[in-house]
Amino acid sequence: MKIVQTKDTMSEIYLDALRIRNHVFVEEQQVPLTLEIDENEAYSVHFVLYVKGVAKATVRLLPIDATHVKVQRMAVEKDARGQGYGQFLLEAAEDFAQKQGFTQITLGAQLSARPFYEKSGYVARGPVFLDAGIEHVEMTKALTPATPNTSGFEL
Repeated sequence: MKIVQTKDTMSEIYLDALRIRNHVFVEEQQVPLTLEIDENEAYSVHFVLYVKGVAKATVRLLPIDATHVKVQRMAVEKDARGQGYGQFLLEAAEDFAQKQGFTQITLGAQLSARPFYEKSGYVARGPVFLDAGIEHVEMTKALTPATPNTSGFEL
């Protein structure tokens, strides 16, 4: 298993992320492609988890401000679910965010995924809302402060 990240929207890593997102969100969940790929693609860091060279899971981090980052587009291929890949990927994204100096991480969790995020220390706040016709809840987690922006990731 290997996790890599990119900001390059022309890279194979990014294209692998899009393939996974297309399978999970567009094909399985019927999210319109026009909602799935948005104006934040180039501003995000895209992570992809590979198993034996095959892309199996993805997530992106979108910086909101100097201290706050948002987890988005978490997706695991159907044949790879239940094997802990989502947890590994989420931990890698959190570690990256912390090393960048972010101290707060949020996400909009589909209600079915809420227990997954709660196990990782996220706390729900606010009312249930619809995103792409799917019920979500906002969740947040504090990150331990680290040395700010030491690896060159720019907001």
